Amino acid sequence: MMMVIHPKDLKRIIKAAENSRGEICGFLFGHRDGERIEVKEVRFVPNRLSGDAFEMEPLEMVRAIDDAEKRGLEVVGIFHSHLKCPPRPSGRDLGGMRLWPVVWLIVTSKGEVRAWILKEGKVEAVEVEDEVDSVRGDIEELAKSVRRGMFNGGGTGKELEELRIEAHAQRELD
Repeated sequence: MMMVIHPKDLKRIIKAAENSRGEICGFLFGHRDGERIEVKEVRFVPNRLSGDAFEMEPLEMVRAIDDAEKRGLEVVGIFHSHLKCPPRPSGRDLGGMRLWPVVWLIVTSKGEVRAWILKEGKVEAVEVEDEVDSVRGDIEELAKSVRRGMFNGGGTGKELEELRIEAHAQRELD
């Protein structure tokens, strides 16, 4: 399973975790397509606990979910930070993962990032890829297919145009 998130969104989460005296938390909204999760929006939700635990403010949770659903987004993940522990699910996190069967992105105050999901009672790691790397990979795959088409005499006009568009989009992201 892979989760794709924009680098700016991931940096916002990491920066907030590094600068907070308590755990930060919130939702990841987007879309899921099989084993691929695309995060389109990060929404911080106030933590009503202090110290090394989190519990999202219920009213803000409802507001965040309602707002996202109105725009066609769904909850694809929950993020929070660990102040002194590695970015692995704690016992308390496992309880939350049973209630919210989505990806759990955990960051540390040192900037470490890991994502997890509970599947059939087992915790599995989820690959985290930023959108820039994802687009770069798509461009590389398209370039390979274009090269194969060129050398095999295939029609590549449309593929070349798509490659140019993707390359232009990549330059804008960088």
